[in-house]
Amino acid sequence: MSDLIIGVSAFYHDSAAALIADGVPVAAAQEERFSRRRHDPSFPSRAIEYCLDEQGVSLDDVSAVAYYEDPRLKFRRVLATFAGAAPTGFTSFRDTLPAWLGRGGKLRTAQTVRGELAALGRGRVPELSIRRHHESHAVSAFFPSPYESAAVLCVDGVGEWATTTLWHGRGTELRPLAELRFPHSLGLLYSAFTYFCGFKVDSGEYKLMGLAPYGRPRFASLIRERLIDLKPDGSFRLNMRYFAYLRGQVMTGHGFEKLFGGPRRTPESPLTEREFDLAASVQAVTEEVVLRLARTARERTGESRLCMAGGVALNCVANGKVIDAGIFDEVWIQPAAGDAGGALGAAQAVAMERGVRRDHPRTGRDAMSGALLGPSYDDEEIAEYLESRGIPHRRLDSAALAGAVAEGLAEGKIAGWFQGRMEFGPRALGARSIIGDPRNPDMQSAMNLKIKFRESFRPFAPAVLEPDAKDYFDLPQESPYMLVVSQVAAAQRMEVRDGGATGLDLLKVRRSTIPAVTHVDHSARVQTVTEHSNAAYHRLLTAFKDRTGCPVLVNTSFNVRGEPIVNSPHDAYTCFMRTNIDMLALGNFLLEKREQPAWTEESDWRDEIPLD
Repeated sequence: MSDLIIGVSAFYHDSAAALIADGVPVAAAQEERFSRRRHDPSFPSRAIEYCLDEQGVSLDDVSAVAYYEDPRLKFRRVLATFAGAAPTGFTSFRDTLPAWLGRGGKLRTAQTVRGELAALGRGRVPELSIRRHHESHAVSAFFPSPYESAAVLCVDGVGEWATTTLWHGRGTELRPLAELRFPHSLGLLYSAFTYFCGFKVDSGEYKLMGLAPYGRPRFASLIRERLIDLKPDGSFRLNMRYFAYLRGQVMTGHGFEKLFGGPRRTPESPLTEREFDLAASVQAVTEEVVLRLARTARERTGESRLCMAGGVALNCVANGKVIDAGIFDEVWIQPAAGDAGGALGAAQAVAMERGVRRDHPRTGRDAMSGALLGPSYDDEEIAEYLESRGIPHRRLDSAALAGAVAEGLAEGKIAGWFQGRMEFGPRALGARSIIGDPRNPDMQSAMNLKIKFRESFRPFAPAVLEPDAKDYFDLPQESPYMLVVSQVAAAQRMEVRDGGATGLDLLKVRRSTIPAVTHVDHSARVQTVTEHSNAAYHRLLTAFKDRTGCPVLVNTSFNVRGEPIVNSPHDAYTCFMRTNIDMLALGNFLLEKREQPAWTEESDWRDEIPLD
């Protein structure tokens, strides 16, 4: 029988569980998908149960459980931070201590994990292995990558002490080379601007990235002069005079406000030119830091391939800059690059210690199965759900379903696409997606305002058939996990006549033949799709191309603002009925909105969604 190891990340944000068999991921999911609580930090009981059920095993069959960071080392950092900031921050220190020292507190995480596992009643509790945060990130980046050897770069907010680490991976070995430590953190620098621009830390950073192209980087030189002392090798120190996170629960204080011309933007208030320009500025500085770190990684390791993980590795604009710079021949980014992916890395770290083999690089493919590691529902389960509730539907074979949805998309309809196993990580990759016609200039605003119920400035990503990607995007390599931004190809661009428009008025200007996925700077966050990575989605893209000549679709996550991506058929149907989605493909079943009964359940649901 295979050696089974469970990895767990929990108690901070985006808790998750992963199950590996002889080092290979076979199941993984975030707890939020089951609890329906976005960024759920609680112990991932349901995610663990899913992983066990997926393989038909119990805890008796699992040889070890790995936790993704060292809570005792992290507590030492918390104590040292408050001691260094004393006497300021005492109130925050007093409020924080019970979460660490109380019964069931974070300092007792090992005991808590064992107790939660025992409470599942699924067999004996296996041996528990405590890993380091950045080790978990680094292993998740290298071990499942398609490379025999590579440089590995991990950049995030903070784990125990590390905020940026460089590693060298060879075969089944991973050697640490360099480390930057708290409080000097590129992730926290970006989060400070996220907070200052009125978005929520640990979830709004991608909004700031999407906002950046609307502005000018006029504050970039000020950031370099006052906030960050950046060295040629990418190492840096932050000027803590301008940050408040050492002393309390907020990111910025009076010095930051004075430097950037006034107080923090109030959440949900109108965006101004200042926020556009702040976003553009910190994005430019972030790209500069990441590029320097990447060059150092190449010099220190001599490798021609790079693997990346950590929250900053979700900054797909910076990733695109690294690829475009040609520093490495190839770049691979862990699709669950944030803390959820730490669960996977922790489990694989144990497997590496046990000498497990890495056979998959010989195939030229990674070991992530297209990140499709979550729950699936077969047609019998879906039929039972639909019929038990009297939901009108049609059952089609897979080819007919793809054709019918493609036809509807070509007519301007928007579809929910629920197929196969759910994605692991923050991106919807054609298993739990909302899709539309990218040629429609009104599609972006329609999806943002009438379906996602989110800010109008947010861009959407294109999914494209891999062989056609070069005709639509300046993308030098595959991008299966939607983690790289590239420019729309010159052949698809149109002459821009914006009449001097600025800010959000730039949204109204058509820029290419695929305007719904072309951002205001002609960029796009691309997902390349192959039949091997996702057969059902490939079939749909092919059907759409056959009807329209366009091998591209708009792809966004199947959820609305403030909610996790859907997991079950019920989640999908509820989202379908609450929004202006026109059609829903649930497995091989097609549902049309016009055929559904009136929706009355939770009619005031939008008012209850927590806003970021």
